[in-house]
Amino acid sequence: MAAKGILISPALVLRLGTRSSLPSQAIRHTRFATTDSLPKDTSVIRHRRVTVTNDTGAVPWKHLSLGEKAARATQQSFNLSLILVGITLTGAVGYVLYLEVFSTDSKTAIFNRAADQVRKDTRCIELLAGDEGLHTKREIKAYGEPSWSRWARNRTIASRNETDRAGVEHMHMHFYVEGPAAKGTVNVHMVRVQGQKDFVYKMLAVDVPGQKRYFLEGGDGILGGQRSQGRMFGVRWN
Repeated sequence: MAAKGILISPALVLRLGTRSSLPSQAIRHTRFATTDSLPKDTSVIRHRRVTVTNDTGAVPWKHLSLGEKAARATQQSFNLSLILVGITLTGAVGYVLYLEVFSTDSKTAIFNRAADQVRKDTRCIELLAGDEGLHTKREIKAYGEPSWSRWARNRTIASRNETDRAGVEHMHMHFYVEGPAAKGTVNVHMVRVQGQKDFVYKMLAVDVPGQKRYFLEGGDGILGGQRSQGRMFGVRWN
């Protein structure tokens, strides 16, 4: 029997050669791409240029240039200045509120004290609310100077402070009261001698049109709850 020869097509040989060469080319290409994608210097991180207006603090300090460090320092100094200004203004507002509202010798505190005393006085209730029927202090309201604005809720309380030659502080104040029957004006004169903490009444009076002035304090020679001492020829008389 004669052996039969095997015929190999040239196209088949070319196809097999191409397939065998593909894996090595792919590997070489992959290695080349992976090697080139790595940064040459890992200590350098590219970032957007930091300025005073766009700095968010995300870029670490060590990665900033000299100019960028100066920009960040400027921004932080400005922010610190704003914080200090805010703290100063808050303290100033709190101090003013204490002097004008919460302090016992503030204008607001003295006004509230005098107004409450007028509302509780039976004679003042008769003058302002009338002597017929039963009336209470809630029917009497007190307020400051009239305002040109209809929307103004708080009215200014007229007052002035002065100190005499003896060092005694004087506070003069007047405000208005109104009831169902009449309106009136309250006049306040308070004094505070040296070394004394609070003001005391020298005079507290209510003026109602058509009525005699009514004294709640000071009309009978009493000064702040204590009878004043007379002076004659330089000698005090009890």
